[in-house]
Order: sequence, then structure tokens, then C-alpha cells
Amino acid sequence: MKQDMIVILDLGSHENTVVARAIRALGVYSEIYPHDITVEELKALPNVKGVIINGGPNNVIDGVAIDVNPEIYNAGVPVIAAGHDKALCEVKLAQFENDEEAIKVALKDFVFDVCKAEANWNMTNFVNDQIELVRRQVGDKKVLLALSGGVDSSVVAALLLKAIGDNLVCVHVNHGLMRKGESEDVVEVFRNQLNANLVYVDATERFLGKLAGVTDPEEKRKIIGSEFIRVFEEEARKLDGIDYLGQGTIYPDIVESGTKTAKMVKSHHNVGGLPEDLQFELVEPLKQLFKDEVRACGLELGLPYDMVYRQPFPGPGLGVRCLGEITRERLEAVRESDAILREEFKLAGLDKKVWQYFTVVPDFKSVGVRDNARSYEYPVIIRAVNTIDAMTATIEHIDWAILDKITARILSEVKNVNRVCYDMSPKPNATIEWE
Repeated sequence: MKQDMIVILDLGSHENTVVARAIRALGVYSEIYPHDITVEELKALPNVKGVIINGGPNNVIDGVAIDVNPEIYNAGVPVIAAGHDKALCEVKLAQFENDEEAIKVALKDFVFDVCKAEANWNMTNFVNDQIELVRRQVGDKKVLLALSGGVDSSVVAALLLKAIGDNLVCVHVNHGLMRKGESEDVVEVFRNQLNANLVYVDATERFLGKLAGVTDPEEKRKIIGSEFIRVFEEEARKLDGIDYLGQGTIYPDIVESGTKTAKMVKSHHNVGGLPEDLQFELVEPLKQLFKDEVRACGLELGLPYDMVYRQPFPGPGLGVRCLGEITRERLEAVRESDAILREEFKLAGLDKKVWQYFTVVPDFKSVGVRDNARSYEYPVIIRAVNTIDAMTATIEHIDWAILDKITARILSEVKNVNRVCYDMSPKPNATIEWE
């Protein structure tokens, strides 16, 4: 079943994703497109019922004010503008300050009464559509899936298993940047419990060698992303009929990797880090979903609750939490401190309350005292945030007694560490990850 769609044209707003999510929460599908989309491109999109031109502070590029193509107003579907001077019917969304519920109310009449859209956006329809689309795209050929064991790749694996069964080959690459015990868990769950075709590759030395001396976060991400693809290409050559690469790309990955009116926040390994000579066609069944929708999709597919709601983990792994150049010493400090944090959060019941929590270790040292002597060691920074769609985030206020216990354990159990700090920065101005 094809969902009706409301198109949002990005004319420099900070609230595109908030508006898109509000419309989806009404049961109607919504996507964000660049301001300069042509009428022909708009008409080629499936089941478009209306257009929202969403203006904002980024509507000047290279000193020139931008606007949509005037023909959009005559494209044959209702058009409204939000925060845009040339509005035919202006809706003031900015006043709601990212309040999704208020925006839903403001847009409800336009979506249903003016556009006559049907509330047919739900996970059952989405899963059925994606299974059909994957089968049509792939046929009887095989898909190679990068299975990190995180939420996104796990949901992709479950969806592709339903769509193509044994024609899915999952490859788990241990790049040496995994959390403590994580690769072992991936093998147990997917090979032993879900009976997926799983290839395990230990590429620790290969990745750390490529990353030696690299300090720039973007360069690290792109090296990790590129090297992932190379590993998959090598594994594919050992198999017959591999023409496709499955990926856990989700909508915030695409939005944050930059648009014409939104500067790049950071490149994602599955968006900005792909090599130009990629030998596979991509299969990305989750690229339309926000993070909470990915979890709903996982539950729809029958995945266990604990798997669907496990801690988010970036594709580059601990590589973006070992700040600056990745050294084995600091990488081990990140891994061990992260394991302590996760263990103590679970004991305190915070694992079900806090959306994401982790540690980072920067590439500088501070003076301290160890064994009655001066020490010169690294700090560990704890981060714990709550969010719905990963586009904005608030800080979890942790009880001091819990922080005291975590701090004491890290200082006594983790080598080369003499300080523990708590990050109080929301997104924005900070991002969720440090790199």
C-alpha cells in the first residue's frame, strides 16, 4: 500500500525534521526536499498530497536570498508556507519552539482537510512496502549486510531476512573499536539464535594501522567507512552472486550529512564515507525512518525488546570516542570506562530511562596523584542524553551518589585515568557524540 505524502521544502529552517515528524505522528508520511526541486521532480514523487515551504534563518546562500521555483505553487497540489514572506497561507510554526504536539495541531487541518491525505503511514504498511521493494530490487541475488549488532543494522537484518531469507549474508567486522564483549554478543545472537548467514572478520590490526596518526574526526570517519567497504568487497569476492550492499542508513544520517540550506553537522560512515568506486548497489530500507521509528519497525518485525532498545552505537564505534589520534592506551580506557558506566546504569535502572550514555577520552593529560606520587594521566568524560529523533538532545541529571560510585570505579579500575567529568551540554549547541 502506497502512503500519501506531504513534501517539506527546505528553505533554510532549523525545524524541518520537527515538522516532518509531527506530520508522520498524524499518520501521514512526510519527507524533506531541497528548496530548488523542480515541478517535474515533485510530480515524480509518489502520492504527494501537499507541499509545505519551510523558511528560516539559513535562506541565504553565498550572500543571495533563495526561494523555491515559482512553478511549485501551480504544481496541482495545495501549498502553504511556514515563516516565508511569499506565503499564500502562512503558518507560524516557529512560535511553537520545536513543540511537536503543537505543530501537529497547527498542521492537522492542512494535512487532512485541505490536502485530503489519508492517515495510512504505519509500521505494518512500511514493513510490507519495504519487503516488496527489496524483493523487486534484489530478485534472487544476494545482499551483503554490514551487521554491527546495533539497532539500525539489527533491524535491517530482520527486515532483509523476511524479504530474501538465505540470500542475505551478514558480515560482522570487528574493527577493534567495538564496546567490551560486543562482537561476542553479535555472534551469539545472530549466528546462534537467529540462524543468519554470518561471517565474522577480525580486522583490528588493519583498522588501527590505517588510523595511526590520524587526528581529524572527519578523516577518521571516512577512513573507517571506506575500510569497511573494502573489507566487504574482499568478503564478497569469496562468495557467489553478491551484487548488493545492505546498510542501516536512517533519515537523520542523511539530514545531518548536509543539504543545500543546512550545513553538514558531520558525515556519517554510511553516507559521506562511501568510496566513489563502490562495487555494489545499495539496499537501504530504513533510510526514510527516524530513530524512534526504526525501533517501532524492529518491534513490528518481532525482534526482542532488549535488542531494539539497546544502546545506540555509531558506525565508527569507539573511534569517535577516543578523541584525536586513536592510541591503544586511550582506546582501552574508553572501552573499560564505558563498560563500567553501562554496568552501573543498568544496576541503577537508568538503562531503561536514558536514551544514550557513554564515555569519551580526550587526547590530553592532566596532573593528578596516584600511590602518593604525581601522576600525569587522561580524563574520562561521561555523557548521558535523552532524545526522540537524535536531532536534539537534553542532559540526564544523574543522582550524585550514582556518579560518585561510577567515578570511584573508573579511577580504581581503569588504567591511565585520573579524572572523571560529566558533560552538561545539550544538543544544540553540542552534538550527541564528541566527534
